[in-house]
Amino acid sequence: MLDREEYVEQAYLFRNLAERISAGIAAQEALRAIGEEVLATSKLPMALDYLAGELKLVGTLSTAMSRLPHYFTTFQTFVMSQAEEEGGRFDMRTGLSILEREATYRAEGVTPQGLFFYRFECLSRNRLDYALGLVALADDAIFDGDWRTWITMLSRQMGFVDLADLVFIRSPEYWRIEKRDAAQAGRESPGPDRAILFGEKEGRIARANRGKDPLFFFAALQRQLGYPQVPRPERPKPIEDSPALLARRLERLEMRVKLLEEESGSGIDLSRFDPKNFRPGAGE
Repeated sequence: MLDREEYVEQAYLFRNLAERISAGIAAQEALRAIGEEVLATSKLPMALDYLAGELKLVGTLSTAMSRLPHYFTTFQTFVMSQAEEEGGRFDMRTGLSILEREATYRAEGVTPQGLFFYRFECLSRNRLDYALGLVALADDAIFDGDWRTWITMLSRQMGFVDLADLVFIRSPEYWRIEKRDAAQAGRESPGPDRAILFGEKEGRIARANRGKDPLFFFAALQRQLGYPQVPRPERPKPIEDSPALLARRLERLEMRVKLLEEESGSGIDLSRFDPKNFRPGAGE
């Protein structure tokens, strides 16, 4: 876990890097410029020098981040590697936005529950590799041994059991209902036989969303508990708005208007469209 000022500067890095790449500035130049802007008392300037040098040699940022595990988490490296994958649908700007929002959340005060839900929704919403993603998700100092064991189990049960059910049985809400049902049946209620990882509120929200779309579950957690929202991929600009396509459409419209004018006048000269009238090297 880093100091708060490091996460504030990381959020600044990811936000400005995305903006400058979108503006057409080379990533290497953007990194060097941001290195002059961030706090000199933080460790980020040294990390940026290394990132810029590695980007010049290898062409990727994720390889450099993987060599700085004391500063960048495994999940940050995983997100960047997915964004840099050629032919993938995961956009670099979306990846940088995910990293920016996580760094901001860490600076404001992070909890294991909130970080887990944020990262898991990032995997789900962007259809990233679950096997590699969950390993990277769990490899963080904020998660203790119970958390890592549960996330490992989660990777084997995804697709068979709803996430809301898995969260519910790891919350005090589950054992509260068990105790109530046992009292009504006149039997003794057993105590928790597994580690409690989530709070009562997460358990109640999970119970209310059992059998529903997981995205509804994430949205309810964000509304009720203030957990960070996952950035949505920007919709691509419709191809109809392309200036080059609009220019071609105008050319076709001008040609149609010209043909209509000829038809209403002396008539259209069809001989110019006859292939026999075309000569090699002719202008038509």
